Amino acid sequence: MNSGAYVHIPFCARRCDYCAFATWTDRHHLVDRYLAAVRADVERVAAAGMAPVDSVFFGGGTPSMVPPAQLMQVLAALPRVADAEVTVECNPDDVTLEMMQVFRAGGVNRISLGVQSMVPHVLAALGRTHDPASVARAVGHIRAAGMPTFNLDIIYGAAGETVADWETTVRGILALDPPHVSAYGLTVEAGTPLASMPDRHPDDDDQADKYELADVLLSGAGLGWYEVSNWARPGHECRHNLMTWTQGDYRGFGCAAHSHVAGRRWWNVRTPDRYIDLVDGGRSVEAAGETLDSEARRLEAQHLALRTSGGVPADAFADV
Repeated sequence: MNSGAYVHIPFCARRCDYCAFATWTDRHHLVDRYLAAVRADVERVAAAGMAPVDSVFFGGGTPSMVPPAQLMQVLAALPRVADAEVTVECNPDDVTLEMMQVFRAGGVNRISLGVQSMVPHVLAALGRTHDPASVARAVGHIRAAGMPTFNLDIIYGAAGETVADWETTVRGILALDPPHVSAYGLTVEAGTPLASMPDRHPDDDDQADKYELADVLLSGAGLGWYEVSNWARPGHECRHNLMTWTQGDYRGFGCAAHSHVAGRRWWNVRTPDRYIDLVDGGRSVEAAGETLDSEARRLEAQHLALRTSGGVPADAFADV
């Protein structure tokens, strides 16, 4: 079974009104201390016998906001197999050729680019600051740096987005010939600004139409559907994604990061300030956890398998 590591970078230039992740726009003064704490945490866990992982995912937040060389110092401390998949999430506005070259030299072999839409008024509705031209420019830099693969991330269901707008987005990213596409329906999370704006909530039927359209266009372009929200050319499926949906083991580093090992799940303290203080003090960063019994794990495995093209095997219900 594959194993992975997730590194959470909680800094953003602007918080989208639909975002429920542990991210901050006012803690940039903590970047250096935070990355040093994450590296120290990784080194501590590695010294305790952490086995090499098959995938590493830098998510957030916005990992492309922090100095790339410091991010690569964290990666260098992570034990990983020789052909590990290493992904960094990036904002199109942040991507430069120099950044991609630093990432590539440091061992990154996959970029996940937060495109969200290729229509300006939809990007504005989502609170994004980039434009479609910056997406094409970023993809050019990713390719020029020799990055082996990349993903384009898009969202459907924003306020004011028509089916024609969505088709423009899907066709726009296909024109960039991506090896992998993630298409997510906009969801309303409790506690977010979007939750208090019912007039901007997505419509289920509209999202269903857009999902079907995405599948037709992406599949027709040679990207195979392999998980509810993911399509890829053969050999470009996200290993970290598949590890998650098949109950693989993973270690989370950074504030609010989650871990799972052999049926036990736990999560770190939520704020970067607290995380830094605990690491600096040599104390555990775990906030809470839970252990699943065998029956709970079996049922969860079936729920997760429903997300994938493999589905649930018929014999899973033999004893029901």
